[in-house]
Amino acid sequence: MTLAGPQTPRVPDPLRVGIIGLDGHVSEILDAARTVPGLRVAAVAESKPALVQQARRNPLYGQTKFYEEFRSLLDGEKLDLVAVCGETGGRAAVLQACAERKLPIASEKPLTRTLEELGAVRAAVDRGGAPITMLLPMRFSPHYAAMWKLVRSGEIGEVVGMDAQKSYKLGARPDWMKRRERFGGTIPYVGIHMVDLMLWISGREFTEATAFHANVGVPEVGEMENTAAALFRMDNRGTASLRIDYLRPATAPTHGDDRLRIAGSQGVLEYQEATGLTLMTRSEKRRVVTDLPPERSLLVDFVESLYLGKTHRIRPEEVFRVTEVVLKAREAADTGRVVKL
Repeated sequence: MTLAGPQTPRVPDPLRVGIIGLDGHVSEILDAARTVPGLRVAAVAESKPALVQQARRNPLYGQTKFYEEFRSLLDGEKLDLVAVCGETGGRAAVLQACAERKLPIASEKPLTRTLEELGAVRAAVDRGGAPITMLLPMRFSPHYAAMWKLVRSGEIGEVVGMDAQKSYKLGARPDWMKRRERFGGTIPYVGIHMVDLMLWISGREFTEATAFHANVGVPEVGEMENTAAALFRMDNRGTASLRIDYLRPATAPTHGDDRLRIAGSQGVLEYQEATGLTLMTRSEKRRVVTDLPPERSLLVDFVESLYLGKTHRIRPEEVFRVTEVVLKAREAADTGRVVKL
């Protein structure tokens, strides 16, 4: 996908992107750089030598200037967009510095590690008016976009129940993920994807949460939980559940096993990689949905909202809200209490 067209001159050429931190899902930025003419990774701030060495081997960083400290990058570069992709701990300070400079921000998820940090980042964004999005690419997957459209069309009636799963291979985890103060927890880090999808697709709100999480049998990953579950009450008294684990065997054909089931008063939508997207209603037997929208790039969608007057699929208020929900779900797991959302 490109930004070609009569409005292209409104897009800076080159479009200078800075990346702060290389621990996160930097591929969202690099994939856009491969397809969008003029999009350049102008600068990177990263203090870990191994990550810098790995990046330097990638031709997409061929004209990139590297910094050890993010403030030096922000002071030394004229940028059009900043991608914040470092560790969860410390992200709040980076986001506030970017917001103070009114730079458009594409942030790794969750937005912050604590609710206090979230409030400070929101205040900084509100003061400066910086456009902000979060790296939640599952919204741009054809199957989940089709689910959103089908729910909006009324195919399954009012959403009453939802069930989601995120199951990953554990693999080798970096040291920062093994400490809560740097990682933030598995519910916020992994669960945020499915919480966001459930909120977005259903159009409902979550009002309460209870949750559990633990590390069972894998002491080598320290404070990182390898199993978690959360239960949410919706604003119409329906329920939504989420299961998360790092228990997928290394022999599995894919890294992850994502599943989402949306049950409504008139039918059920369900997506699994093994079966595809299926729909079953009171008047229609179960069928595979093959009419899917094209896949889109989150970053390209964000850039088009900045320069071409289009509406970004992720609204700023959703970025803050979903972060709040997963942080409070983690609180529920830590305390063993039902938490109001």
